[in-house]
Amino acid sequence: MSSKIKTTDTKVAGNPALLPKLRFPGFDKPWSYDPLSKTLKEHKIKNTAGRDVFSVSMEYGIVNQIELLGRSFAAADTSRYTIGRRFDVVYTKSPLKAFPYGIVKQCKFDEEVALSPLYGVFTPANPYLGLIIEAYFESPNRSKAFLSPLCQKGAKNTLQITNTTFLSGCLPLPSQPTEQQKIADCLSSVDNLIAAQARKVEALKLHKNGLMQQLFPREGETQPRLRFPEFKNAGEWDEDTLENLCTAKISYGIVQAGAHIPDGMPYIKSSDLNSELCLANLARTSDVIAEKYRRSEVMPGDIVFSLRGNIGVAQIVPKDIPVANLTQGTARIRPQGPSEFLLQALRCQSVHGRILAVRKGSTFQEISLEALRNIRLLHPAIAEQQRIADCLSTLDALITAQTQKCEALKTHKRGLIQQLFPSMEEVEV
Repeated sequence: MSSKIKTTDTKVAGNPALLPKLRFPGFDKPWSYDPLSKTLKEHKIKNTAGRDVFSVSMEYGIVNQIELLGRSFAAADTSRYTIGRRFDVVYTKSPLKAFPYGIVKQCKFDEEVALSPLYGVFTPANPYLGLIIEAYFESPNRSKAFLSPLCQKGAKNTLQITNTTFLSGCLPLPSQPTEQQKIADCLSSVDNLIAAQARKVEALKLHKNGLMQQLFPREGETQPRLRFPEFKNAGEWDEDTLENLCTAKISYGIVQAGAHIPDGMPYIKSSDLNSELCLANLARTSDVIAEKYRRSEVMPGDIVFSLRGNIGVAQIVPKDIPVANLTQGTARIRPQGPSEFLLQALRCQSVHGRILAVRKGSTFQEISLEALRNIRLLHPAIAEQQRIADCLSTLDALITAQTQKCEALKTHKRGLIQQLFPSMEEVEV
């Protein structure tokens, strides 16, 4: 795609020109810089026919509310909801952490759907401009630069901006319809590649989930339904407490996160467990604090378990972390057998259900160390544990590799969009 795009000189007659750095051959006219009202027209068609309610997600775009969120949050009467049609552009006015002034997405489905009356719904002059506008607002920096001068924050961090005000903001856009189509086709092809890669990742995850349900006994059963050939006649799995499957007592993390010390002792907190542990991503504490809390140290092969918040999330300490401390809200598990087997066992449906069943608290939930120690697990002999661990580790590695490919495509798209839009620092307004 980018091989067919040429680099342009962003200066014309010594003055900043409204031109992107990359353009398709044959296009040299400056882009327009006009209010969005010249490109988008608001429509207020209401949902009188009771269409399905859709929500807007930064990651997934405009999708069915039940499919995205698991349930509908719509009002009982949706007749006041606005209709969203193919190619419409939707502005949510709902703050997100990376997008504090809301997000902008294009409808990419064939049918008409119902959208919250709080959203702004606009019809673009053509489908290509709608996709280009969506791409512009995918950047947190560009989105903030456009929206922040137009928005006011109300009570409880609500956004106060009318649809008319949104349309009054100026945006750089290609003025030639043929160039609009070229850019939209380019962006659409990248989106299709990303979507295909995301489906591949999701298919692998579903395959792993199904495989785990076969490789681990279900609730009330003592043998898995699928065993490797060499273990078909090995009999029932044994049952024991999690504590008895460890070489040391399961212990609390006790370090309190403090100021980051660049060369200090790394420490692991609950939020670090949302992805595989990596030394470069860990905060560090002073040697004085590290020495004081040596009882909470972990080493490679240990499992770090979240006791609070996202209860049950766990990761293995990798070899690139020779030693680290644990903060409060985490626990150290030091397995007798393969760490990967015990990690996967903690993640399997039946065991995870037992973990969640013993959590306590209402608004702030946690699981006590004693309750964790007494969680009961079924386990086979070490040789079968290792075989299961090797199988699932290989699948995890494949999922990680395919996920990285998906992220690389997203990074490529962000870089491409950066080049396909004029630099706003050079635009004279």
